[in-house]
Amino acid sequence: MDLRYTPEEVAFRDEMRSFFQTKIPAEIRNRGAEGRHPTKEQMVEAQRIMNAHGLAVPNWPVEWGGKDWTPMQRYIFTEEVLQNDVPAPLPFNTAMVGPVIAHFGTQAQKERFLPATANIDIWWCQGFSEPGAGSDLASLKTRAVRDGDHYVINGQKTWTTLAQYADWIFVLAKTNPEARKPQEGISFILVDMKTPGITVRPIQLVDGGHEVNEVFFDDVRVPVENLVGTEHRGWDCAKFLLANERSNIARVGASKARLRRLRELAQKVPVGDGTMWESESFRHKVYAVETELKALEMTQLRVIAAERNSGGMPNPASSILKIKGSEIQQRTTELALELAGPFALPFHSEEDEPEEGANDLPEGFGWADTAAPTYFNYRKVTIYGGSNEIQRNIIAKMVLGF
Repeated sequence: MDLRYTPEEVAFRDEMRSFFQTKIPAEIRNRGAEGRHPTKEQMVEAQRIMNAHGLAVPNWPVEWGGKDWTPMQRYIFTEEVLQNDVPAPLPFNTAMVGPVIAHFGTQAQKERFLPATANIDIWWCQGFSEPGAGSDLASLKTRAVRDGDHYVINGQKTWTTLAQYADWIFVLAKTNPEARKPQEGISFILVDMKTPGITVRPIQLVDGGHEVNEVFFDDVRVPVENLVGTEHRGWDCAKFLLANERSNIARVGASKARLRRLRELAQKVPVGDGTMWESESFRHKVYAVETELKALEMTQLRVIAAERNSGGMPNPASSILKIKGSEIQQRTTELALELAGPFALPFHSEEDEPEEGANDLPEGFGWADTAAPTYFNYRKVTIYGGSNEIQRNIIAKMVLGF
């Protein structure tokens, strides 16, 4: 199997690279290169630029703004987004609820929500996980009781990423608690975050930031017309959504960019009479991760080729990509923390102004204050999108046949 890019794919890669480097403002890309999260305004600006050029939702059906690209073109596009430090289009919009509405929604729902979702005129958040239903999502307890032409929703969601910015939330809720199986009797409902009875409470993470939230529903009335798909069959929507969420979760391009940055920084960090890059021990650690990343990239290309030959059906071997990709992402943050050394210790939330002198770093070490927050934040990557333990079960059953 020849995994090299064809001349046409090389030309496509160069076109995407040029677009990102010339159309997305350098201020936005530089923030990503420094390891800092983009602001809400920067995320919106970047996505709207991409949408204006027809690049915000290439994975959607063509009639709703998608591209008739090959699987390899989709892969190259994602890699160039990550390697050029461009904020990826908001995943809750573009990779989650958008494809669900396009596939399961009514024509009225498509016309109402899809254009606004692509242009991030609506900022979505995901109402799936609950305090007692994370990896075992089917055990969720949030209820939606039919009352005339409305559902009345009561319950709680947690780990709701960026809910503090959200205009709408897509919710999995029990509409038939007497269903024979836990996966049955669940519905997929769209909810306006301004509806009375919704409370959002921040969860401060170990990295000092406010990225996730608790969301409470107290007698929240939602029009029945906001049901997506068939009542009690929301698990079909959930499975479809999770398959989209896990695509490209290996984030090979992001790891490439981070390793490239580590090499550059290591040649500037002084150690003794030389630099950190002259430390044989540190270099070997970088080489080891680069080797694993190259193997991961080759595996991902093989999976893409296999899916192309199978008509686009998901390949259970993609669970391998999730496991190894998340482990490599964590390894790169560990190397960054080692490189920053003691300068990684004084950090604060990006949302707070530091006290005077709290983050005084030597010239050229401005990047170091993100090393510790990023390291702690990336402990989550082996959990979200289906924990690595669950992915191993999938591999054992679907790949190895155990």
